[in-house]
Amino acid sequence: MGTVIAVANQKGGVGKTTCTINLGGALASLGHRVLCLDLDPQANLTVGLGIDLNTVDKNIANVLIDPDIKLTSIIRPTKTKNLDVAPATLELSSAEVELFNAIGREMALRDKLSQDVVQRYAYVLIDCPPTLGLLTLNALVAANGVIIPVQTQYYALKGVAALLKIIKTVQSRLNPKLKVLGLLPTFYDSRTILGRDMLDSLRELGDHQVFETVIRQSVKIGEAPTAGVPIGVYEPRSDAAKSFADLAREVIGAHK
Repeated sequence: MGTVIAVANQKGGVGKTTCTINLGGALASLGHRVLCLDLDPQANLTVGLGIDLNTVDKNIANVLIDPDIKLTSIIRPTKTKNLDVAPATLELSSAEVELFNAIGREMALRDKLSQDVVQRYAYVLIDCPPTLGLLTLNALVAANGVIIPVQTQYYALKGVAALLKIIKTVQSRLNPKLKVLGLLPTFYDSRTILGRDMLDSLRELGDHQVFETVIRQSVKIGEAPTAGVPIGVYEPRSDAAKSFADLAREVIGAHK
């Protein structure tokens, strides 16, 4: 059975989408079949994997709202071998509002992640929106693991506590299998004292593992989405590509 991993943090701009795309690409390059599932109404993951939103007929919003639409019906291949995407569009915002009145609303995504999907892929990576709302809750209920990207900047650490509290509630009430795989330091700049101090603070948080891999600030990472491919395809010899390959190996190791 495949491993379902949510990439979550209610703070925007911490690198969730970048992490999902590039971790997906790194796992795919190691020969694993990967599905990236876009659960953010901004649809940056969908676009970043080379999908033209004008060509998207049905998307994840339809899957969550309509019991007759299967997840398999919206999945599309990307330009990257072994890497598929379940796209989102802006419709997802209104779908979240509709979901509020549905019975079992926290389970909508888990119910759609049927065995035939989870058996088809070694990894399903869910890109969560920058909120602690119903969509993020759906991702946490559907997942086996969660990766929390955290900027190595002062305010970033404050938001992690709120997310960890939600995760604890999900673990005790809705999904006892959910495991925090680790906090992932992002936008790291080793030249600044603040960056180094924040990385130390993150590692001293105590309860949760911090990945050894650190994602540094990089121009190349920002360029790759314009080509619709992960950094490992766009610039395979870059330090950023190496970092995500290292992260992929850590993630694989966490599930052995």
